[in-house]
Amino acid sequence: MPLTLILTEGVIPKGRETEALSRLSELMLKWHGLLGNEVMKPNVIGSFHVVPHTVSGMKETPVATIEWKVPSFAFTDRKVQRGYFEDATNLIHEMSGGRQPKDRIFINVVHTVDGAWNWEGKAMTNDEIRARIAAGG
Repeated sequence: MPLTLILTEGVIPKGRETEALSRLSELMLKWHGLLGNEVMKPNVIGSFHVVPHTVSGMKETPVATIEWKVPSFAFTDRKVQRGYFEDATNLIHEMSGGRQPKDRIFINVVHTVDGAWNWEGKAMTNDEIRARIAAGG
């Protein structure tokens, strides 16, 4: 499940980007009841991009963007959405030393088409993913 974290330079201290990815990933697993699931752990991947300039409200301003690409069954529970978004926003805000305004931390989730998910070189359906996850607890 790829996580992409895009940060304007200076939003969090340089060198802490990997920590942010790890902590955001742990939060996603926690909110889906999958912490400790050995099948999920290697399939939660991430990248970060630190960019010099970003825009919000048509003006240059520092932002943080958290984007997940997940199977269509992930992040569908409203409690999970609210809990993860609040925790992830608070995490980036705290990692910024309180400098990054919460209203400039953006989160979105992109769902993939059923069957268009690749684990270990094999296209997997939602049912196949669920079965693997259930076996990996």
